[in-house]
Order: sequence, then structure tokens, then C-alpha cells
Amino acid sequence: MNSRQRRGVLLLLLSAVCALGAFAGVLSVISDVKSKVGPEVTAYELKSNVAPYTTLSAGQFKKVRMPERWLSANAVTDLADIRGKIAVTTLRKGSLLQSDMIVDQPALQPGQQEVAIMIDAATGVAGKITPGSTVNVYATFEGERDGDPAQSKIIVTNAKVLDVGELTALEPDVDNRTQQPTDAVPITFALSTIDAQRITYAESFAKRVRLALVAPGTDTTVPDKDRTYELATDK
Repeated sequence: MNSRQRRGVLLLLLSAVCALGAFAGVLSVISDVKSKVGPEVTAYELKSNVAPYTTLSAGQFKKVRMPERWLSANAVTDLADIRGKIAVTTLRKGSLLQSDMIVDQPALQPGQQEVAIMIDAATGVAGKITPGSTVNVYATFEGERDGDPAQSKIIVTNAKVLDVGELTALEPDVDNRTQQPTDAVPITFALSTIDAQRITYAESFAKRVRLALVAPGTDTTVPDKDRTYELATDK
């Protein structure tokens, strides 16, 4: 082997040593980054804005992976934690879900009882009333005798909605063959005894029952004199 060949072999060996050194350096950097970042965990990001008091479901969130050390201590890492929960405030798109953003759905208070009635889906719900909502309940009644004016009455104010059931098709009464089938939704309320009587009476005897969604924090106290409306007395 002449001197030129020896120099070539030495250069090849030097190149191999340098390559091994670079590879070892890359591995060292990766190991260092992993040691600083730590293991990854699952978190959940809002796909879109969620209004206050809205019932939470898995479809509202996007699963993301991120280093555990970057998550706050109250970050939600299991969607089972949202079962039976509602948003306590507006949840913004792109935010990571945290336990202090959600609360349990409202439960019965002392003196209240659960009452469920069927509400016409077209006039009473419209997809915007959810568990946790506060509503006023309106009912319209025909005149008791011929010539008596029809009336609209506020039956219950500040009724708390506990649950909204599945859309159900109702068949017309056998005594009213001209009535068309309607879609209705069972709504469960938390009510006092007297309000429970009022709302069940309205369901049974009113021509129409309608729910009006009340904005959070709104004072909806209605004086007795303003609870009944007749078109003829409207000035």
C-alpha cells in the first residue's frame, strides 16, 4: 500500500468517526429534549364556541396530544369527566378544556320537584333550550264561552330546565281526526308545587304552550296584572 492509498484509508476512517460522532450528538440532543419536555398526554380542545349553561358532549371537543408538563393541573384529560356537566361560562374555540370551566347540571332544590311535560318542538324548543336553561312558560287559552276573548297567560316564570328529551312524533287525538301529527319534546323542569300544578294544567288544557328562553342573570319577575294578555285590551 503506497502513501496515497494510506491517506485515503485514513480519510475514510476519519469520516466514519465524524459520522458516528454526529449521530451520537443527535441522539444526545433528542434525549435532552425528551428529558426536558417529558411524556405526552391527551387533552381536549374546543372545536367552536360553547354558550354558558350548554350541556357538554364529546362532539364539541378535539383530541390533542401535548407534553404533560405544559398542562395546567386542572386540565381535563378524560372526556368521561364531562358527563352530566354544563358550561359555567362561554367556552372559546381553541381553548383547552379545564375542570373550572364546567359544573354539574342543576339538581333539585329543597321544596322542588321534577315535572316533565311534552312541548311542541316547532313552537316551544327550536333547539336552543338545553339542560340548565331558565325559561318562562306561556300558554294560550280559548274563551270559555262563545264570544269570550282568547287569552295568553304567563303560567310560570324562571322555570329551571333539568333535561331535554328526544324528539317524539305525537299522534292526533282520536276525537280530533282533523288534527295533524306533531313533533314534541319532553322537557323536565325543577318546580315548586304550585308551579308544577300550573304547568301541568297548561299542558292539559291550553291550546298552545310556548317556552321563552331567559338570558342568564335577567330579572323576569312579572306582576300579576301583567300575566294575562288579551288583544282587545292592548293599547
